[in-house]
Amino acid sequence: VAAVKAAGLVDTLKGDGPFTVLAPTDEAFAKLPEGTVAMLLEPENKDKLVAVLTYHVIAGKVMAADVVKLDSATTVQGQTVMIKESYGKVMINNANVVATDVKASNGVIHVIDTVLLPK
Repeated sequence: VAAVKAAGLVDTLKGDGPFTVLAPTDEAFAKLPEGTVAMLLEPENKDKLVAVLTYHVIAGKVMAADVVKLDSATTVQGQTVMIKESYGKVMINNANVVATDVKASNGVIHVIDTVLLPK
């Protein structure tokens, strides 16, 4: 939440939507190299922070049943994430989807176990 506020994205994500948010767990952020989160939260790195956060958002409401039919999706940031389903498990890039279809007022949230970093 602090990152979303620091990036100035609160109003965007409260907008009409709908949006699909790929939300990393707290443990996912903890797996990042030490100092990464603090660096991203510094005001001079706002553009990098916005890029990382918007890389976790897909325009439209994409439910889990629809995600498994896709092999990629374009993020709000502009780059594409790769989607792979294997043995009933879904991966987005190198992140496992650990919870799906969490309802939000303007879309849906899928919880992932790794922070996605744009190229």
